[in-house]
This record gives sequence, C-alpha cells and structure tokens, in this order.
Amino acid sequence: MPYRQIEGFTRALNRLIPKLPSIDYSWIRRRIIKLDLNPYKYLKKYNGPITIAIDSSGIKVHKSGGWIERIHGKKKKYIKIHFAIDVKTKEVVSMEVTTDEIHDSKVLKRLILKALNHKLIYKAYMDGSYDSFKTYDFLKRMKIIQIIKPRKNARIDRGPPERCNSVTIFKNLGEKEWSKMMDYGKRWAVETAFSTFKRLYGEYCMSRKMENISKEMMAKAYIYNMLINL
Repeated sequence: MPYRQIEGFTRALNRLIPKLPSIDYSWIRRRIIKLDLNPYKYLKKYNGPITIAIDSSGIKVHKSGGWIERIHGKKKKYIKIHFAIDVKTKEVVSMEVTTDEIHDSKVLKRLILKALNHKLIYKAYMDGSYDSFKTYDFLKRMKIIQIIKPRKNARIDRGPPERCNSVTIFKNLGEKEWSKMMDYGKRWAVETAFSTFKRLYGEYCMSRKMENISKEMMAKAYIYNMLINL
C-alpha cells in the first residue's frame, strides 16, 4: 500500500478509535527504512536438491531524474534486482540489488553462494548474459549442472567441455531443438517471478539511497515469499 494511503487509513482509524494515533508520511518512511527483514524466512523446509533459474530485471528509482532527463537529456536512474528462483516453488532463494551498470555475470557468484546457504542446488538455468568461461568453471566447482544459452558468436573450439558440447548442439540443431534437449523452458520461472513481483509492487522503488533501496527490495521479497507459501 502506498505511504499516503497508509497515512489516510490511520487518520480514518483514529476517528473511529481516538486512542490509536494517526501517523504521517515522514514517520511511515522512517520506520520502513529501519526494517531489516530476512527475505528467506518463509522458504519451504525442503532439504533435497533444487533447480534454480537466474536473471535480473531493471527497477526505476521513483522521481529520480525525470526533470533532468527532460531538460538535459541525461539518463534516468535505474537499479537492478537479481533473482535466483526455485523453478518448482517460484520462491526467491537468493537475491542481490545493484546499480544498472553492474553486469549480470559479476553478481552470479554472490547469488549462488547465498542460495547455497538455504538450499542444495542441483542445476541452474541462465540466459546468454551469463555465458562465460568463468561462469562454467565456478558452477563446475560448486558441482552444479549448467544450462546456459550460448551466445550467437560462441565458438565450438574454446572453453570448458560442457560449454563446447552445448554450443555444438546449439549450432548444429538450432535454438529450438537445443531448448527442447536442455529443457530450457524451465528458465521462464524467473521471468514469471519478476512479472508477479512487479504486478505486486510496480516497476519502481520509493527509496533513493542505495542502502535504503536494498532494504526496500529485500522487504518486498520477504512479502513475496510469504505470499507464495500461503
């Protein structure tokens, strides 16, 4: 619920029950910023291996840069949320919040290590932005099966054997057949999660400082996981 609506709700409640004080926008904002919620509190208690899908999505910073963009043509400010989603339950098992210039592959290691604190990961699905030798090597060390869509300019003769095999299949059979063989459709679980997340909260955040933005996104993920498991 937007803060102004909460303020109006408490004013209406105060008229019915005078002992309950109403609160203003600034008070709500200060209290919300102090929240430090654990988004993984409501994860299902399952100790077996899971399959995850990883991706990122952009979120606008509310009322940041609109006037500057119109007058000076400068880029409006965005942040990125990075999710690791359990493809079966659609839970957020790991998340990171970064500025928009951070490449997805730079966040992968932190996402995986954080997810491993909660779940045992068997397989991971990712799109072409994660297609690198470092990604394959890291996931192999973690004993995680890698299903990563090859880039169009990927070479067959370079990289780890797992990547070479994937690229060979992709180039010889085409994207459609490669997707069927790799069961790549499961990666859409993370797109579904982003769609649900943005329908719940909109495509922007209210905070402006990076520390507060991160807290706001974590709080939203906390509620998302709680609703998923009702």
